[in-house]
Amino acid sequence: MKFEVEFISFFVIREEGPGKAYRHFQTLDGDAYEGSALEQFLGGEFARLAKRKVERNPQSEQVPTKIGRFITEPGCGLETNPNYNMFARLRGAASREDFLKESDELARAYIQTSSVRSGALITASAKLPQYFDEPFVFVMKCDFEPKIARITDESSLLHEVEMAINAKNMKAIQYPYMPEVGMLEDWELKIHQPSHAKYFEDLLKFVEYEKSMPELLNHQVVNLVQQHIEQTLEAHPEQKEAEERDLELWAASEKRELQEKWAPELVMEAANFLVEQQPDLGMTFKLDHLTVKGKLADYGRKVHFAKFGDRYVVLLSGSSLHFEKGVSPVELLQPEDIQSVLARLEREAAEDAEGGDF
Repeated sequence: MKFEVEFISFFVIREEGPGKAYRHFQTLDGDAYEGSALEQFLGGEFARLAKRKVERNPQSEQVPTKIGRFITEPGCGLETNPNYNMFARLRGAASREDFLKESDELARAYIQTSSVRSGALITASAKLPQYFDEPFVFVMKCDFEPKIARITDESSLLHEVEMAINAKNMKAIQYPYMPEVGMLEDWELKIHQPSHAKYFEDLLKFVEYEKSMPELLNHQVVNLVQQHIEQTLEAHPEQKEAEERDLELWAASEKRELQEKWAPELVMEAANFLVEQQPDLGMTFKLDHLTVKGKLADYGRKVHFAKFGDRYVVLLSGSSLHFEKGVSPVELLQPEDIQSVLARLEREAAEDAEGGDF
């Protein structure tokens, strides 16, 4: 995958007083870019970003690479979105001067954002002529690297390098998004920022991002509970209203605890519905200090919840049992019969009810 650069602009962003300022260094056309130091620095960065894998619905909310989609009012076209227009003007620039003008507008907008840092900002339009006539737009940001020095000679030893940049931790935007070679999504872009700082969100105010799998799961679970409330409590408006209030508080709470509201059969039905849509949905829970990680599909099959008195019991079943590295006497255990364990738990629960220590 070889991109051919049409135009590329290089800006430097520096701290000046309480804010940031930018300075344009150079704008090159394709001929001037070829063989330049900038081409050597960027190397295969265009192809690397285009090939970088991205999940439409990632497993975590904190992922470095994600897909953004331009926001418009229902029935309105892309031309009503300011962020799309910014990329469209860069993409349509027919001369070096036009590209510099549009790149300068982007740089001016970028330094107004809250997360801007000193460094190099690079904008480029580049074609993939084997597949498309229209160019891609790339926006790349490299923060200045602190404490970089080059070795000089025996007397001075080191010379500190100011404004050093590294392509390794480059943040970048690619427009349009290419889900697979030969296919473009004009409504979408790819954004890559390998850090917790949200470098481009303030710049892309009119772009929304696909929900992560945990967010989708939360939304689906709330919908299932809402449907259950409406179906079972329609004839009891006061109880229905109370349950809806509880649902709202539960969904918004950071504290996740067993609610003890649904029968196992109803939970199993809801879990199966979600697993049918996404087989790899995870399930993680803690029993006191013990953490268990599995899949939602394990519930009712390999993971079972019960109570003895006021205590929770988790029963895990499987065909094999392995331990982490390190020797433990537990590895020598001859497992008891399940009935013996349950009988002992019942005795301990009874003792606990009488004031003993479970």
